[in-house]
This record gives sequence, structure tokens and C-alpha cells, in this order.
Amino acid sequence: QVQLVESGGGLVQAGGSLRLSCAASRSIESINAMGWYRQAPGKQRELVATITSGGSTNYADSVKGRFAISRDNAKNTVYLQMNSLKPEDTAVYYCAADHINRRYWGQGTQVTVSS
Repeated sequence: QVQLVESGGGLVQAGGSLRLSCAASRSIESINAMGWYRQAPGKQRELVATITSGGSTNYADSVKGRFAISRDNAKNTVYLQMNSLKPEDTAVYYCAADHINRRYWGQGTQVTVSS
């Protein structure tokens, strides 16, 4: 079992920055991959960024060069640094962990970018 708690969402103007945090209930060193997904109103949930236990990262084309995912194994926490935010980044952002053939989800945190 893995419980995930996101934080750091909020309201920001276009061009601004936010850093999301995802705290896990257990050590993340052995978790295969962790990632961030987002869901805007009326749209399907989509991948934002992932990071493997080995540190390899993957990003959606829409956020490349603006967002950065990282992990701190000592704190059991994964971060998403979001820069140059755009109104189209507005969504609920969810943390996910892929562990032993199961995906665990956090409750989500709202990010709203005003124009």
C-alpha cells in the first residue's frame, strides 16, 4: 500500500511558478515510477511527467522546458516545479505511484492559472 498526499496547488498569474509536492507514506526508493497527471474540466486525465526509481524522466510535450519533476528519497517526496505557467495548465494535479503492478493515486491539488 502507498498513500500519497499532494500539496502546493493554488492560484497564480500566467507566467508565474508553483511547486507541487507529493509525500508518500512509505519509502519511495523501491517504487518503480512516480509521476504527475492532470485533469482539466471536461477533459480526460493526462500525463504531465514521470520519474523512475533510477531517475529517468519523461514529460508531456506541452510542459517540456517549463516543468521539472524530481524526487527526494530521504523525504519520500516527489516534486513538480512548474514555471512559465499558462492558463491551459489549469487543472487538478494528481500524484501517482506505480508499485508492484498497481497504480496508487493521491487526492489531487487544484492549480489555477489566471490570464
